[in-house]
Parts: sequence; C-alpha cells; structure tokens
Amino acid sequence: AFLDLTGPNEMEGVWKGPTTLPCAYVPVKGLVQQTLTWTVVHDQSSGTVFRRDGSGDHVLLSEYRGRVSVQKNAPGNVSLHILNLEVSDRGTYTCQVTWRASNNSLIAKESTTKLEVVKVAATKPVIRAGEPGLTVPAGARTSLTCVASGSPPISYRWFRSAPGGKALLLSSRAELAWDSPQPSDSGEYYCEAENR
Repeated sequence: AFLDLTGPNEMEGVWKGPTTLPCAYVPVKGLVQQTLTWTVVHDQSSGTVFRRDGSGDHVLLSEYRGRVSVQKNAPGNVSLHILNLEVSDRGTYTCQVTWRASNNSLIAKESTTKLEVVKVAATKPVIRAGEPGLTVPAGARTSLTCVASGSPPISYRWFRSAPGGKALLLSSRAELAWDSPQPSDSGEYYCEAENR
C-alpha cells in the first residue's frame, strides 16, 4: 500500500499529564485529506473524540472538550494531543483518515492504539543544595530548593525548628531564599512535599 497510517499498537500515558497518540502518513500528490476522526472504545462506552472535516475541528465527547487537539498545518501529522489525562481516558483509540483522489473516489485507512494511563508513585522529596552542614557566607544570597518527583500536582512547605520542638512555617514554595542571610538564620530547616 502506497498510503498507510502509522502509529504504535500500545502506549502508556501518565495520570494528570499530557500525552500524544501518534498517527501519521506520508502525503501523496493528488490525494486530498477529506476527514480525520479519532474514536475511542472504553470498558463501558465508546464514541468519537475528535473529527476534522470541511467545516473545521469538532470535539464530540464532552469529557474531552478543552483537552484534545490535532496540530494544524502539519500535512500527514494527524496525532491526537490529550491534556490532563484521566484514568477514564484509557481505552482503544482509532485514527481514521479519508482522502479524495483526483478521480473523486474515496480512500479510507485506519490505525489503532491502545492507551493505558499509569499513576507514577510518589517519592520522598530530595533536597538540593541543602546537605547537612551547609555553610554559606553572611550577606551572600542563598537558597534551599526542595525537589520531589511523583504524581503532580505537588505542594511544598519549608519549616524551621524553634525552641520547644515547634516548627515555624517559612514558605509554601519549593525554594526558600535569603537575600542577605545572617548568623541568626543558622539552624535546621525542613521541607515537606505533598501530593494527592
């Protein structure tokens, strides 16, 4: 076949992240793309996710509205981009393209990809530039950065231990910065990272 749609048989996307379901063909002179449809079969339901035809782009399943798109002005690239993946997005997706030939006959091809949505295990925060015993000169801007890998979104909190075993909340950002640190800023600092 001189004209074929190519895409992977199976792929994994990460929960809450973006993914692209690849589907592509090499444009052939004299053949004009008429329609592109992306359909999905879930465990309990099925339907048309996306359709591109002479009247424009249409997202037909409401749960995908605002989350799916296909690049424009990229001949042959009909990959489906999905934002903010949900576990319920997993299923079997079929990309179907029809072309019109110069003799007005229609040609249709399809390619099917199975999508699995995986949750990435949350891992403990790794604190960068904050190894125990870190010493910095007084007055020189410095910062501690908390980095956690895991399922987004991740929120951060920085604490400093105070007398009596209390913890003072200093920052709700990943970076804790001092423009001009003083000896009184010496002490132990803790980062906490939290996700769903």
